[in-house]
Amino acid sequence: MQEQSHNNQKKIAVINDMSGFGRCSLTVALPIISQMQVQCCPLPTSIFSNHTGYPFYFFDDYTRHMREYMENWKKLGLEFEGIATGFLGSREQIEIVEEFIQEFRTEQTKIIVDPVMGDDGKLYQTYTSEMQTELRKLVSYADIVTPNLTEACFLTETPYEEREWSGQELFRLAEKVCAIGAKKAVISGIHFGDYLGNVIYEVNGARRIIRTKRIGNTRAGTGDIFAAIIAADCVNQIDFSRSVKKASSFIRECMKVTEEKNIPPEDGVCFEEVLCRLK
Repeated sequence: MQEQSHNNQKKIAVINDMSGFGRCSLTVALPIISQMQVQCCPLPTSIFSNHTGYPFYFFDDYTRHMREYMENWKKLGLEFEGIATGFLGSREQIEIVEEFIQEFRTEQTKIIVDPVMGDDGKLYQTYTSEMQTELRKLVSYADIVTPNLTEACFLTETPYEEREWSGQELFRLAEKVCAIGAKKAVISGIHFGDYLGNVIYEVNGARRIIRTKRIGNTRAGTGDIFAAIIAADCVNQIDFSRSVKKASSFIRECMKVTEEKNIPPEDGVCFEEVLCRLK
């Protein structure tokens, strides 16, 4: 019989904020990663009653607690097959994540960075030039990075243009993202007419675009669902292109249910009804 250990099961440390309502960040990562047979260990960066897309919310910054939280995991001797990062609200939080990676990364640990910075050609108001510089450093640790088009442009200092980009342009952009240090990149949620595309780039590997038919309008939390599936599949050693296709198809199924229920866009997507199909 295997000796008892905290490390007998695959684990991903997920560093992100927790929103009690609105289906985003840790609220979606926990059930999705767990459904994919990997233990999800959350390290919250902040606590929200509901995300900031609503007109009002409660917020508690968790930065002051993060190092103590990490220290207790260290005392327990925890080891992680994956470390996944999401929205980070300050330069100090990014630096703490870098410390976490340096402390807990082993030869087997995969680093998945979702560089949440902005959308629609604009950075979020909280993002400073110092944070952008520090986030590029964080991306240099990554095995996989999952930016949207806006984030890929800002990471690589490429001018953002509101138009339909060609495949070659997108591959060059993804290549520039990987040049920062990542081994694989997927630029997600790119509009191709009636389709959404995800651009896959692997250093010395696959280069392809996976398209799925669009359903409904943009909704909160879809990027978090996408990143959670990519992270769990990475730890489970699933082929990267297959994983991106799985994530794209799953979000489309979620969107179908959500549109049928006429859910407000800020409430995210109804993944609960189709979660059992995710393997």
